[in-house]
This record gives sequence, C-alpha cells and structure tokens, in this order.
Amino acid sequence: MKKVILLLVVVLSMTAVNAQIRVGKAVLPYEESFGEVDLKLNGAGIRSMLWIDLYAGGLYLQKKSKDPLKILDADETMVIKLNIVSGFVTQKKMIKAVKDGFEKATFGNTKPLQDRISKFIKFFNEPIVRNDIFDIAYIKDEGVKAFKNGKELGVIKGRDFKYALFKIWLGDEPASEDVKKGMLGLQ
Repeated sequence: MKKVILLLVVVLSMTAVNAQIRVGKAVLPYEESFGEVDLKLNGAGIRSMLWIDLYAGGLYLQKKSKDPLKILDADETMVIKLNIVSGFVTQKKMIKAVKDGFEKATFGNTKPLQDRISKFIKFFNEPIVRNDIFDIAYIKDEGVKAFKNGKELGVIKGRDFKYALFKIWLGDEPASEDVKKGMLGLQ
C-alpha cells in the first residue's frame, strides 16, 4: 500500500512539474482557462533591455497559430500573460509603454478608442513590482478582462479594442520582437 501511495505522489508531482514552462526567470503554465474555455500556451518570450529581463509574455489560444493577423482578427477567447521579472518595470513605465503601444497599433489614431484606452490605463493605478502577473484576456462576447495577480481589474467591451490592444505585442511594430516571435512559437 505504501508503494502505491508513493508511486501516486511521484506521478502527481511529475504532472505538476510538466504543467509549466520556464521563460527566463518566469514560470508560465502550459494551460489556462478563461470564460470556461481551455487555452494552451501558443508560445512565450522575454522582453529584455540592455541585458536585463523585464517581463515574460505568453500567448494562450484554443488552437496553436503562427499567424499574427489570424490571431488579431479572431473573435475567440485568448489571453496574453505578462509575468514581471524585474523591478525596472514600474507603474509609470507600464503606462507609458501601453500609451506608446496604442499609438503604434492605431497609427496615431487613438481617438475612436480613447475612452477605453483611458479606462485600461487605470488598471495600472497601483504600484507594479517584481513577480506581478497580468492576464489580458479577450473573452468572446464579453470583451477584454484584465487581471492582476488573479484579481479582476475590469472589462472593456469591443473587438476593435481587443485588436488594437493585442496588436501592441503581435503587430508590425510590437513592443518587443523577441516577445512577438516567442508568443507565435517562432523561437
């Protein structure tokens, strides 16, 4: 009986270990569930600056894809997970990066999305510290739900908003080429 229990503990431990992947200093799960939809890690990458890892970004989809345009156009539940691994990522820097990202994603035409962008930026109203985890989840028929360390920050409706937001990481001028390639499973 003791051998059976020991074997069961070993098998369960191996399953838990295999359910995650290390990306730089971050550990991301292989699977997530949002809006009662099971998602799998499509890919992940590290945002670095001057040899310092800032955050790991993972993209979770229902079916793997290497095509950023199909991902951006898709009206299905998906998640971008950002795992902060450096104290250099601050609230102020995150807000600036998001604003700059929306500028690039919309080719400078943020006006149609401005109220929703302002609402999204307010999700970063608390200090950001190392090991914070942000989940930016597009839930089909609901909108973009943002989470910090598992706590829901709010929801923003509109597929057009999701498109512009996800384009920050998956567009032609992404926040980080390494993160984009990683999220698309190209690295």
